[in-house]
Amino acid sequence: MASIKLENVQKAFGKVIAVDHLDLEINDGEFFTFLGPSGCGKTTTLRMVAGFYYPTKGVVRFGERDMTRVPPEKRNTGMVFQNYALFPHMTVFENVAFGLKVRKIPANEVKSRVQDVLQKVRLETYSDRQVSQLSGGQQQRVALARALVIEPEILLLDEPLSNLDAKLRDEMRSEILRLQKEYKITTIYVTHDQAEALSMSDRIAVFNFGVCHQVGTPTEIYNAPSNDFVASFIGEINLLPVKVDKIDQDKVHVSLLNESKKFVVHNQPFNFVPEGKKEGLSLSIRPEAIKVLDKHVEAANVFKGKITEVEFFGSVINLNVNVGELQIQVNLLNDNRSNSFKKGADVYVQLPPDHIRIIPMVRDDVS
Repeated sequence: MASIKLENVQKAFGKVIAVDHLDLEINDGEFFTFLGPSGCGKTTTLRMVAGFYYPTKGVVRFGERDMTRVPPEKRNTGMVFQNYALFPHMTVFENVAFGLKVRKIPANEVKSRVQDVLQKVRLETYSDRQVSQLSGGQQQRVALARALVIEPEILLLDEPLSNLDAKLRDEMRSEILRLQKEYKITTIYVTHDQAEALSMSDRIAVFNFGVCHQVGTPTEIYNAPSNDFVASFIGEINLLPVKVDKIDQDKVHVSLLNESKKFVVHNQPFNFVPEGKKEGLSLSIRPEAIKVLDKHVEAANVFKGKITEVEFFGSVINLNVNVGELQIQVNLLNDNRSNSFKKGADVYVQLPPDHIRIIPMVRDDVS
C-alpha cells in the first residue's frame, strides 16, 4: 500500500489545460473518489497516477518516491477500465492470470493466487468459462480480480459501474467496498455519479474544467459545499444570489439581489465567504432543510408563498413554492401532515439560519 501526493500538477494537451495546478494528498488505505462531469479532468488525473500520461508540470509521488516519469508497468498499480478491457478469447482463469505470467511468477504460485482472488470475488466456479459467456456484473468481477491478483499498492477504478444496470450497480458498489476493505488497498475511484461518490468514499475531490474545487468527506462536501458549483453538482440545492449587508459576531445579514427580501444566517465556520467579499455570493440551502408551515410564526427567515407543484415519490414529497419572484424547492418526508399540502395552497416557508450557507459563485449560468 502507499499514499499518493500530487504537487502542483498540470496537464496540457496543446493549448487545452485538462488539469490545472492540482495539489492533492491521498492517504494510505483510503478510498478516494474523483467526482465531476464529463471533461472535468478526473480521468486525466487518474491516468497521471497510473503513468499513462506524464504531467506537463508538477510531481507525482507514491509515499516518498517520485513517480512522475516512471512508466506504468513499473508503478505496481492495478487498473479497472470502464469497458473492462478483458481478453474475450481467454477463460476467466487466463484473464486473471495474465498479469502474473507477464511478471514471470512461477506456475504453482499463479494457480494459487488466481484461485484465491477468484474466491474473494465469488467466481471460483467460473474459472474455466470464457469471459464472453459471462454477464456484465461477472465480467466486472473478473476485471477486479485481474487488478487485485498482482497485489498492487494502489487500485485505480475508472467509471467501473457505468455499463451496468441500476440494481447491478448497487450490488457491485458493495462488492468493491468489501474487497477494498479486505485488501486494505489505497483506491482511487473515478465517477460522475454523486450517489456512488457519497456512499462509497472516505473522501471526495470535486472537479470541473480541470480545477479541483473542494476535497472533503462526503458529509463535508454535501453539508458544507465550498462554492455554488459543488453545491449544485452534489444533490439538490436552492441557490439565491445575495449580497452581504452586515456581519455580526454570530450572524451574517444578507439581502437578495434585485429584491427586498433579507435573510439572517448563523455565522459558522461552514460559510465560505472570503473576508471583505460582499458580492458574487449565493445563499445555499438544501430542500430537505426547509420547513413548510401552514401558519405564520415569529422566527427568522419566514416568508409567505404558494405551492405551485407537488411531486409524490413515495417516501418523499417534493414541493415547489413561489415566494414572490422566487421559486423554492422543498423536500418533505412522507407523513400524514405532508400529504395535506396541495397545489395552489398558501403556506409559509422557513429557511432555518443554521442550515444556510453563504458561498462564492463560480458558475456563469447563475443569474
